[in-house]
Amino acid sequence: MKVQNRLACLALGHSPHRRAAIALAALLSLGAPPGTLRARAAAQAPGQPAPADAAKLVPIPIQLPKPMFEGTPENLNVPNLQKPLGRPRDPFLAPAGVTNVAKGKKVTSSDMEPVIGELTQVNDGDKKGAEGSFVELGPGVQHVSIDLGAPHEIFAVLFWHFHKTPRVYFDVVVQLADDPDFKKGLRTLFNNDHDNTSGLGAGKDMNYVETAEGRLVDGKGSRARYVRLYSKGNNANDLNHYVEVEVFGRPAR
Repeated sequence: MKVQNRLACLALGHSPHRRAAIALAALLSLGAPPGTLRARAAAQAPGQPAPADAAKLVPIPIQLPKPMFEGTPENLNVPNLQKPLGRPRDPFLAPAGVTNVAKGKKVTSSDMEPVIGELTQVNDGDKKGAEGSFVELGPGVQHVSIDLGAPHEIFAVLFWHFHKTPRVYFDVVVQLADDPDFKKGLRTLFNNDHDNTSGLGAGKDMNYVETAEGRLVDGKGSRARYVRLYSKGNNANDLNHYVEVEVFGRPAR
C-alpha cells in the first residue's frame, strides 16, 4: 500500500507517458528488477504506443546448475557486500526468440595459457562447477573475451566464476564493444571496482557472493559483437575462475 501511495503522489498532474516513467523510476529505487520492469512500464502507459516487442516479452531461457552449497556464510570480511536476496531471482524478460548466443563462440583471454582447464570451457555449456568444469586464470587482473561472430542485440550477460564454495570475486567488470581491442563502441554494463584498482574506472556496483544462480547483468538491448569480463582474484586466493559465461541476445537487425 505504501508503494502504491508513493507512486500515486509522484505521478499526480503528469501526462500518461510521464506517469509511466515516474513509476518505473520509483520502482527501480525500491529495488525491483529492471528486466521485469521495462515490460510492466510499457504496459502501464495508457494511450502510448508500446514498442514492437513489448507484447512478446518472455523470460529468457536460463537453465541453472544444481547448488553446491546452502546458505550464505556470515563471516565474509568483504566491504560493500550485497545482501543475499533470500529467494530465487525474478525471471528476466526479453523479446521472444532471444537465446544464448555465446555458446561455442571463440574465446580469448589475457591469460592464454590457463593454470587449469581450457578457454573453451568458458562457454561450453557445462555449469556444474565441479572439478573439471571451470578454467583457472593466473593472479591479478585477468579477462576473458567472447567474439559473437557478428553484431548482436544483447539483453543479458549471465556468468558463474566459481560456485563450489561461497566466494566473492573482486573488481568484476562486464564490457561490450564493436571491435576486439575494445576501443570502438566501448560500454560498461557492470563494474564493482569501487576504488579503480584495476584501472578501468571506479564502479558503483556492489560485491556479491557467488552462487549457482550466477550473476545476471542487464544488457539493455545494446548492440555489440564482443563481450569481455574482468576480475582480480577473490577472497580465497589471487586466482581467477570461470565456470560459464552466457550471453542472451539475437542477431542485430
